[in-house]
Amino acid sequence: METPVQTDPVPPSGGWRHVLRRPALLVAAVALAIVLAQWFDTRQQVGNLQEELARRLGEGETVAKEGRTLARQSQETLAALQAKVGVLEARLAEAQSQAVALEAMYQEISSTRDERLLAEVEQAVVIAMQQLQFAGNVEAALIALQGAEARLARAVQPQFLPVRKLIVRDIERLKGTPGANISGLSLKIESVVAAVDGLPLAYEQRPKAETAKPAAAKPASVDYWRDLGADLWRELRQLVRIERIDQGDPALLSPNQSFFLRENLKLRLLNARLALLQRDGKVFREEIRQSREQLDRYFDGRAKPVQAAQATLKALAATDVSFDLPGLAETLTALRNLKFPRDRAAGPGR
Repeated sequence: METPVQTDPVPPSGGWRHVLRRPALLVAAVALAIVLAQWFDTRQQVGNLQEELARRLGEGETVAKEGRTLARQSQETLAALQAKVGVLEARLAEAQSQAVALEAMYQEISSTRDERLLAEVEQAVVIAMQQLQFAGNVEAALIALQGAEARLARAVQPQFLPVRKLIVRDIERLKGTPGANISGLSLKIESVVAAVDGLPLAYEQRPKAETAKPAAAKPASVDYWRDLGADLWRELRQLVRIERIDQGDPALLSPNQSFFLRENLKLRLLNARLALLQRDGKVFREEIRQSREQLDRYFDGRAKPVQAAQATLKALAATDVSFDLPGLAETLTALRNLKFPRDRAAGPGR
């Protein structure tokens, strides 16, 4: 309990003067006025703060609503983007799988094409080698090699360049081979063989008939008997003919012997042709020499077909057929070495 403050009794009279004489009352009045002023000011500031807070809360609510709207839109956009990304990833995976499949297909097609090209080139080189070894046909070998070189040139593959250089070298060597026209020489021999059956034999030849010289103009005084004697002498000379044969008497042959003579001549010419293909110069020259001797001995040398056959055999006898044709073994080996690694690499995958 508070103890009541004892104040002096207010004098009944005296007014403001009496109050001013008490400082405590004055201080209390001033303090009360200050408190009232501060309370009013504080109340006003609190009201302002409440208004500002309310305004700020309103603005925050608006911003929050806008933020929620933007967040929802962002989430929707993100979901749409994620869906698009998923579609793009699926398309990318499909495109990558297609690219891998296409690459594998291209590799397979390229490998198959290269293998087919190498097989064709190898076959052409083998054909050229066979033409050179068994027939001596340089022209056919050149055609085969030129075709192989053209195929490699169209391929434009750097790994085929060494083989192509070897083929070009072989082509140049074949073009520079002297006397390598085996097919032309063989055709000449064949033409003589074909003409043998129609060549006239020497014993079938007939002496040339003498043409009667035109009688010179004679005077009318010439004796008639002299003219008659000249005519009779001319007729008698036609009964007996004397002719010189430089090579002796021609052999008289029966039809069977004539047949075997012609067949024997054909056989010698065919042996010469075989020696030509084998590039055996010794046998070739010997067969041609004996064929020429048979033509000179048994056939009519005055006949044009016999003269043509003799000229052909003479030209053949002067031809050197014992040359060596260039080999293609190095080119074929290089080609197979290029083909073998491809076959080995493609083997496990097949």
